[in-house]
This record gives sequence, structure tokens and C-alpha cells, in this order.
Amino acid sequence: MINNKYPITILGIDPGFAIVGYGIIKKDKNSNISIVNYGAINTSAKDIFPDRLAQIHKELKSIIRKYKPNIVAIEELFFYKNVKTAMEVGQARGVIILTVIQSKIQIFEYTPLQIKQAVSSYGRADKNQVQEMVKKILNLKKIPEPDDAADALAAAICCGNFNNLLN
Repeated sequence: MINNKYPITILGIDPGFAIVGYGIIKKDKNSNISIVNYGAINTSAKDIFPDRLAQIHKELKSIIRKYKPNIVAIEELFFYKNVKTAMEVGQARGVIILTVIQSKIQIFEYTPLQIKQAVSSYGRADKNQVQEMVKKILNLKKIPEPDDAADALAAAICCGNFNNLLN
């Protein structure tokens, strides 16, 4: 059950193992939304894979402690041509989900189609269209970078839309 106490803080996550995008938005009792922060957790290809997963866990835990989100929205895996990449992203996603669950925060998962639909009103919108809408919805001067952070913000906005938190 969603805690509808205001302000509501939503942490959106775009999962990966090289880059994990995150974006945090807040909604006040007057239905105003604002951006709190965004960025990325970057891991080095020079590190062994388990160390990269540990870094994702540690940094995400720190982000959760700092911003204290009420809800986390994460993008579901879509389709990868490379099976190895899909497996690695899946493992990183598992670490992310476990970190959120251990933090006792409700998690919502959305497909890329749902996120695109919620942000741009078109489920087949391209990456640039989604990023432009994130910029517009959050009244930003420029598109958030890296792309993974913009995607994470889109997931957070989607969560608010699907759960009637931002209307």
C-alpha cells in the first residue's frame, strides 16, 4: 500500500551494470512536482563483476539513506540481443531490487512501453521524445544527463502517473 503522506518522494531507477541511472522527484500536497536530484552509479569495466554489483548495492543504499524515498520505480528488462548482457543486467537488477526491499520501501516495476506511454502519451516514443517530455514535465532547462538518469526520472514520473500520485 502506498503511503500518501506528503510530500511523496519517488526514486526512479534505470537498471544496468555499467551505469545505473537514478532520478528522484517529489510531489507536495498541492500536486506540485519537483525534481530533487538525478545522476548515475558508474561501475568500471576493469573491476570484476561481483565487485561491480557490490558497488551498485553500496551506492544505491547511500542514495536511499540520503533521500528517503517513499516509493521506488524500476524499469523492467526489455529485450537484449546479447544474452550475456541480458544476464548481467538481470543480476544488477536483482541487486537493486534486493537493496530496495532491504530498505523496506515499496517497489513498482514498469515496462519500457508503460514508461514511454506515461511520459509521452505514446508507447513507441523514441528516446529523444521521452527525454524532451521529462525535461518539460519537470521544468528543466536541459535534458538530464546521462541518458540513464533521464530514463530513471521517466520511471519515477510513470510511477506517479500509474498510481495517481502526480495528478
